[in-house]
Amino acid sequence: MSLFNKVLIANRGEIARRIIKTCDRLGIKTVAIYSEADADAPFVNEATETVCIGEAQAKKSYLNIEKVIQVAKETNADAIHPGYGFLSENPKFVTRCEEEGITFIGPSASVMKLMGNKVASRIKMHDAGIPVVPGSERNLENIEEALAAAERIGYPLMLKASAGGGGIGMKLIHTDDELKQNFDSTKQQAQNFFGDDTVFIEKFITDPHHIEVQVAVDGHGNIVHLFERECSVQRRHQKVIEEAPSPFLNDELRQELFETAIKAVKSIDYKNVGTIEFIFDNDGNFYFLEMNTRLQVEHPVTEKITGLDLVEWQIKIAAGKSLPLAQDEITAQGHAIECRVYAEDPNTFFPSPGKINSLELAKDLARYDFGVEQGTDVSPFYDPMIGKIIVHGENRNEAIAKAKAAINATKIEGIKTNLPLQASIMDDDIFKSGNYTTNFLAERKTVTF
Repeated sequence: MSLFNKVLIANRGEIARRIIKTCDRLGIKTVAIYSEADADAPFVNEATETVCIGEAQAKKSYLNIEKVIQVAKETNADAIHPGYGFLSENPKFVTRCEEEGITFIGPSASVMKLMGNKVASRIKMHDAGIPVVPGSERNLENIEEALAAAERIGYPLMLKASAGGGGIGMKLIHTDDELKQNFDSTKQQAQNFFGDDTVFIEKFITDPHHIEVQVAVDGHGNIVHLFERECSVQRRHQKVIEEAPSPFLNDELRQELFETAIKAVKSIDYKNVGTIEFIFDNDGNFYFLEMNTRLQVEHPVTEKITGLDLVEWQIKIAAGKSLPLAQDEITAQGHAIECRVYAEDPNTFFPSPGKINSLELAKDLARYDFGVEQGTDVSPFYDPMIGKIIVHGENRNEAIAKAKAAINATKIEGIKTNLPLQASIMDDDIFKSGNYTTNFLAERKTVTF
């Protein structure tokens, strides 16, 4: 008997294909919902059933909670996997699933709401004894409150949307004047993107390392970590390359990080797979940044070093099963790197939608989690990430060499991609040293491809 009879996938592209693959292996039927723009997308052809859910605009299709619920009921889906993005961290969607008796493959609405609010989660972690970046302890209602908090905290600081994510609603502030200039516009951006205009500020850590810990919790009191991932290669707070393990950590600091992550998760009533994100200064001090209550884009690097299927773990936990392994049964082997492939100009970073006329993947060199195939039209309506190249080696140097070989062997024609940028990073001495921070890309000399 399968864990679920049928899972509706409330997403698209490469993550929809990724979930379908695991469900197929587990003998679970799948329902793919798709917008009019995705009618010919590869994931649509791979699911057991497909239903067009609306127009190309996400708010009229993938973000339409009532339509998604309606399709789930009409197809008799007993569970919904949200993937990442779209409705994956929307507590209202989780509540609607619960009301209709549909299992949401993720945490509860209450925990999602708590950890999705940057201010509330900071307070919760602080009260649990988890180090947090110095900042305002509540949402800031007006510029007067913001200026008072800034005087107490000191510049530079980050002005952030409480409900933000993915770098949206974040501004680096150096002076009172900059704070005055950006306060109202940041609140407006937060309202436009998240439907919540609350903002807060926190101290800006100079040259930070962005490192996260994968955790898994079942409904039987079991909790484990699945090691860490280094995510410091970023552009405008968006991750570009991730690797596991982190080249920055020593064994002592790594163990302290794992213990802190477990402590953080224990302080909330969490269930399913999740990620605790931290930032480190160059002295090894680390602070809670946020929790992602969903599967991460970079989950494949964890799968590569552990040999586990995190989507399978999510499904089993949601179905009421115990964790497949105890902490002492989980081991990490070798080194993994993931390169996010974007449909964008590598020089200007402008999106590059269009038809993929030719696609060659070096599948003997790497794992490809791609949402496109030859002939696919890359839509301008959604995130420009078209896939990921993931490699694994016995050590970091081998993984870098494999990543470079796979990138160079990947041929995509018809649209521009960031593959030249990815290849140049693999050749960069600072990246190869392992001692890079989130400023790495911004501080590189201009590269022409």
